[in-house]
Amino acid sequence: MPTWNSRGLRGSTLEDLINRSIEKYAEYQLALIQKIPTPITPINIDKSTRHITLAYFDQKSTVDYIGVVQGIPVCFDAKECAKDTFALQNIHPHQVEFMRRFEQQDGVSFFLIYFTHREEFYYLTYRDFLPFWERAQNGGRKSFRYEELDPAYVFQSKREVFVPFLDLINKDLKDRS
Repeated sequence: MPTWNSRGLRGSTLEDLINRSIEKYAEYQLALIQKIPTPITPINIDKSTRHITLAYFDQKSTVDYIGVVQGIPVCFDAKECAKDTFALQNIHPHQVEFMRRFEQQDGVSFFLIYFTHREEFYYLTYRDFLPFWERAQNGGRKSFRYEELDPAYVFQSKREVFVPFLDLINKDLKDRS
């Protein structure tokens, strides 16, 4: 069994918090969002525990979550960052392309980044992400720093909804108009 700080469990705490938040939003009939599983093909299965011990990815996944919020299509990816510099290698070209196409269809695409050392969440809009991505694609820095982010999109966990991102979707939509 992997230890808590192993690579295999990275992001699982954030994912759990987001999943619980999504359940609350569904309970309040505010949003219907699903976690998109990464398709895998099992190679070895431990027959005694029925756990997959070896598998490979069938195809590239798109984003972590997709759904609808009050009639607005949304998709997002969740990432954790343990320092003030976020490496863009954690985001893949096929994800960026999916988000681009999603936005072209009038959807809202974003990244939820949890800065673990600050205990802060950040809602990174697709449009604010693109300059960082393009800078890296053009030979510039392959990361962005916390200081480069718009502080208006920083948010904290709340008691009942652990990752209250609906408020930020609303802000994102207002900033677009």
